Amino acid sequence: MRTKSPSSVNLKVIFIGCSILIFLIIFFARSNISSSKPISKTNLSQEEEPTHHHKPDACPTTTQQCTKMPLSLSDALVHYVTSNVTPQQTFDEVSVSKRVLDKKSPCNFLVFGLGHDSLMWASLNHGGRTLFIEEDKAWIAIVTKKFPNLESYHVVYDTKVKDSDKLMELGRSEECRSVSDPRNSKCDLALKDFPADFYDTKWDLIMVDAPTGYHEEAPGRMSAIYTAGLLARNREDGETDVFVHDVNRPVEDEFSATFLCKGYMREQNGRLRHFTIPSHRARAGRPFCPVDVDRRR
Repeated sequence: MRTKSPSSVNLKVIFIGCSILIFLIIFFARSNISSSKPISKTNLSQEEEPTHHHKPDACPTTTQQCTKMPLSLSDALVHYVTSNVTPQQTFDEVSVSKRVLDKKSPCNFLVFGLGHDSLMWASLNHGGRTLFIEEDKAWIAIVTKKFPNLESYHVVYDTKVKDSDKLMELGRSEECRSVSDPRNSKCDLALKDFPADFYDTKWDLIMVDAPTGYHEEAPGRMSAIYTAGLLARNREDGETDVFVHDVNRPVEDEFSATFLCKGYMREQNGRLRHFTIPSHRARAGRPFCPVDVDRRR
């Protein structure tokens, strides 16, 4: 994720502005509550004017609490104000995922890739869990040393972009159209050796923006895209929003359309696609892709 060129500076300005706005809203809301309390004049004579004593600003004691900006937001604010590197996605692309996070957060958010935008994703999901899956162990050490509150797992992929055509053919087999826990899947595209937490958590959002996929020897996102769809279909109930970045490239384009299904696609903005995939366990007999789309093929 970190190898892409920086996006427009507008994204950083908007993010900083939103963080400051949240803080100001909290501050003024607390101020209004405090100023709305009536002053009792029971013991004042009609000739006397109440004496006002200035009190220094401090945290209320019993009836109110001081509201601090969450650590994740303050870290993000300082980072993006002082950094020349902005998140890899454009403002419009980030806005697609942000609209969903606005509705669902705090939630469980799985992100393939640890990059310059990771602190932003964790902050937008404040109060929820955001887990980053990363292939580069050295990069994890660099990022988590600076931001120790980010949660990430190091993983290893055994695929290569040059084998994507062969993997696409394998993915069309019946074994790969069967919905199950990825660890038990007979499909060679399924990621089977990741930490148990990766499989056992009910993910509300999944972002596929890794692993590396811009050259033939890179692992590519074939298995990440397929497994994201499998995790979504295999949840007990509800639905999962899945986002795939870099769909301008053949692998991301073809694999997302085939395994996340065009019938589940909500929108595409720039290089980002958004899919909403329902649980297949909640309704027995649901086809891998929506039937009406399959019939048009």
